[in-house]
Amino acid sequence: PPRSTLFPYTTLFRSSNVPGARGLAATWVDKSGNFWLFGGLGYNTSTQTNYQLNDLWKYSAGEWIWVSGSNTTNQWGIYGTKGTAVSTNIPGARYGSVSWADTSGNFWLFGGWGYDSNGNNYLLNDMWTYSAKSGLWIWMDGANIAYQSGTYGVQGMASSSNTPGARNSAVSWTDASGNFWLFGGGGYDSTGALGYLNDLWKYSAGEWVWMGGADVVGEAGTYGTQGTAASNNVPGARGNAVGSTDASGNFWLYGGFGNDLAGTQGELGDLWKYSAGEWTWVSGSDAVGQAGTYGTQGTAASSNSPGARLSAVSWVDTSGNFWLFGGYYNPDPNEDGAIFNDLWKYDP
Repeated sequence: PPRSTLFPYTTLFRSSNVPGARGLAATWVDKSGNFWLFGGLGYNTSTQTNYQLNDLWKYSAGEWIWVSGSNTTNQWGIYGTKGTAVSTNIPGARYGSVSWADTSGNFWLFGGWGYDSNGNNYLLNDMWTYSAKSGLWIWMDGANIAYQSGTYGVQGMASSSNTPGARNSAVSWTDASGNFWLFGGGGYDSTGALGYLNDLWKYSAGEWVWMGGADVVGEAGTYGTQGTAASNNVPGARGNAVGSTDASGNFWLYGGFGNDLAGTQGELGDLWKYSAGEWTWVSGSDAVGQAGTYGTQGTAASSNSPGARLSAVSWVDTSGNFWLFGGYYNPDPNEDGAIFNDLWKYDP
């Protein structure tokens, strides 16, 4: 496809620069506190909308810098040779990826819905890293074409041949050792079936390890006893959940669209914690479609619950409290859904 001319890095620093409106982009913050933004679904320079982007931006000292990628939409990926940095390498336009920054400050990107090396526009399982120091992208793992099934290997064992299947709308985090974790999303399982996943993966020392969950789509949740960790507990398959890590390295997961205890599919409102290799069902319902119980604003109560939703925003504060804002709920695809602006805090 035609590609825009990319100018030298230093010429892109302009006070009038601003990324086009977009959603479902990948973001991270570097060690200097600069904010980085990649791709998403939105507008380019010619005001085209609902198209996929692969532009990379940096926000520093109050101004935006267009760093790399195209200013037009729907660009194919240029992969080069796996593991080799080349100035022409660039991930294809995409949205719904997961991303993280390693201990060296490099940015990592996995999967999403976007364009592969052949111009196919579908689910991806490619992994990329970007070095802000060199300004170069490297294709690190996964395939350069879409539609890939997962290769799970033996649970708990790393292998160079292991790789998660193509997916988007997963949840991810990094632990204190800099390992990357990936949970669920909508994509392909080990058999090539397409649906929602509840597989848990860890990427460490250049290899993937399948850590838990099923290697097939559509799994119901195993909730166990609320508040009690167990080795067989696992959230049901889901996409568009939210999650955050606390200061102790525990991962907190909330909601999304997927499968409940009975295997029924819909919006979820369950809160989970992953700690020391086990899941704990912490709060919320084990059934889909539950309304929120708000109680009195500013007053904690054991019966309070935000209710089912997907695509919310979450974070954990310095005191270890889990915060949740907004999201979307639509029990009937033929009707307009509800978009929330409620703010919640869960105090462990």
